[in-house]
Amino acid sequence: MDQKIENLGKLSGKTLLFGGVYSNLQALEALKQIAEKEGISPENCICTGDIVGYCAQPEETVQLFKIWGAKSIVGNVEMQLRENAADCGCDFREGSRCDGFSQLWYPYAQSKLSSTSLDFLQTLPNTIQFEYASKKVTVVHGSYFNVSEFIFKSTNWSKKAPNFAATNSNVIVAGHCGLPFQDQQDDKLWLNPGVIGMPANDGNPSVWYAIINDAKENFNFTHHTLNYNYKLTSKLMQNGLLPEEYARTIVTGIWDNTEILPAIETGLQGFGIQL
Repeated sequence: MDQKIENLGKLSGKTLLFGGVYSNLQALEALKQIAEKEGISPENCICTGDIVGYCAQPEETVQLFKIWGAKSIVGNVEMQLRENAADCGCDFREGSRCDGFSQLWYPYAQSKLSSTSLDFLQTLPNTIQFEYASKKVTVVHGSYFNVSEFIFKSTNWSKKAPNFAATNSNVIVAGHCGLPFQDQQDDKLWLNPGVIGMPANDGNPSVWYAIINDAKENFNFTHHTLNYNYKLTSKLMQNGLLPEEYARTIVTGIWDNTEILPAIETGLQGFGIQL
């Protein structure tokens, strides 16, 4: 496949994994503070893509990300924005509620991004690879084969396995689906750290990220919740240009709909995340 791959070489020490900033400046500010408090360098902070999305401050978010110096791959939203495409490329079903909402937030984001922000998005690779605790790690957005593919905990392993084979990896770090999870089969681990721009449909406004560490030379990971000024994020979204439903989700922690979710994940709405 013709993909731009950035190889970070061998990483060590605490490494921060997160995804889906979704133009949520307040969440990004809070996560940056966590990284600094934990002593995690920007080079060890890695995003699974979709820096831009549903919230009200796409330009400010991209600029802060750029200043921070964290790493990111390109999400489907960035791919569409840098190509000046007409839609977000999220692979929503045509005519669905998510599709309708995207016709509001995507052109809003397009209208707000400066040329310097778009230039920055052009620099993002399709995948990031690195070695960590003797394991090869590949960071993808949806999957290695399809940036917009929704992969969940309940997704059959037969859909996940080819990603490890194609990248010769022990660990796949992925985003896009909006829910944190881990799925391990033998020596292969699919790890989704979650997203920081929107709650995880668990009835809580806090959002999710993960930290890996190589204590005792083992590959260890922990999921964490992030508290931030979600009330300000929601208030800024109530500008008459963005979906009111998404502004509500920021506060309630419940998605407006479960159109993209498999049956198992749909049944877990509002029950909290068990990891």
